[in-house]
Amino acid sequence: MKTDVQRRIAASLLGVGYHRVWIDPEKTEDVQSAITRGDIRALVKDGVIRVKPARGTSRSRVEKRRRGVGSVKGSLKSRMDEGQMWVARIRALRRELRMLKERRIITRSTYRYLYRLAKGGVFRSVRDLRNYIHSHGLARRLPV
Repeated sequence: MKTDVQRRIAASLLGVGYHRVWIDPEKTEDVQSAITRGDIRALVKDGVIRVKPARGTSRSRVEKRRRGVGSVKGSLKSRMDEGQMWVARIRALRRELRMLKERRIITRSTYRYLYRLAKGGVFRSVRDLRNYIHSHGLARRLPV
């Protein structure tokens, strides 16, 4: 069941490589009987012969390899805008404060106080906020 010649003709007609030509395995007899370029064109029109999608080279391994600390060029501020960093941090802090208030772990007045501190740039992260609450004893005792 060789269809090498037909595959080669189809590749030249379709303008692709030999290995990108797909031939329907159920219609190999029809393909074998096709001996002219016109016959091959008719099979392409009928969908018996098609072009496989092009395969690209995966970049995932290269991208993974180049993530290490040694590949980082420039400071954090040059790699990410300071404004974006601020927005991400303040949103995380405000989300955490809202959650603490809703769960009644902190009082409304403490929430307001910590909210103002967060706006003033006192906390570097959510973890820093939690450490501040713990070290200053601002967490309300939950009823057991």
